[in-house]
Amino acid sequence: MSNSKLIIVEGAQGAGKTTITDYIRHSLKYTNLYRLCGISDSTVEGKKKTTDMYIDLLDYMEKMQNKNINLLFDRTFFSEENYCRLGKKEYSFTDIYEKLLDRFSKLDFEIFYITLYLEDENQFEKRLDRKGKAVPDYAKFATENSIKQQKEYLKMAEEIKEKYSNINVINLKSDRSLESVKEDINRIFEI
Repeated sequence: MSNSKLIIVEGAQGAGKTTITDYIRHSLKYTNLYRLCGISDSTVEGKKKTTDMYIDLLDYMEKMQNKNINLLFDRTFFSEENYCRLGKKEYSFTDIYEKLLDRFSKLDFEIFYITLYLEDENQFEKRLDRKGKAVPDYAKFATENSIKQQKEYLKMAEEIKEKYSNINVINLKSDRSLESVKEDINRIFEI
């Protein structure tokens, strides 16, 4: 097995993905960070575009095996599945998601799937407040949406843990002090 790490960080809007992935990127040597946002087309035609994008992404991950580089992703196809489960898209992604997840699990990396979550869901309101920041209407966040996303991400993490013993599934409570979260990350990755 490769000693390179493949790290996926998922979580609801406002869970702290940007802060945590930036920290991992700058603390874990030889780590490339990728931030994905998915495809805006939520119609049935968008499913084909999304499928192609994530197949290409897995092709890329396969090419990066055994290159002595860590890959760190802020969102991937897990977000697409989450949004589809919550009815944000006009299609189901589960058939594709399961194939992608199976292929993902066979990559020659030490694989980590991290779900960031807030134990105190009331914290989402504060974290999603973007007053004073230029945020377009389509990117505005809502506490209720984040809470639903979080519940689904935690459910997905349990499903992955049950099915794939080679994927290190970690649910990381991110509404503690940043120093406490960093200490957990340092321990997980032996930084």
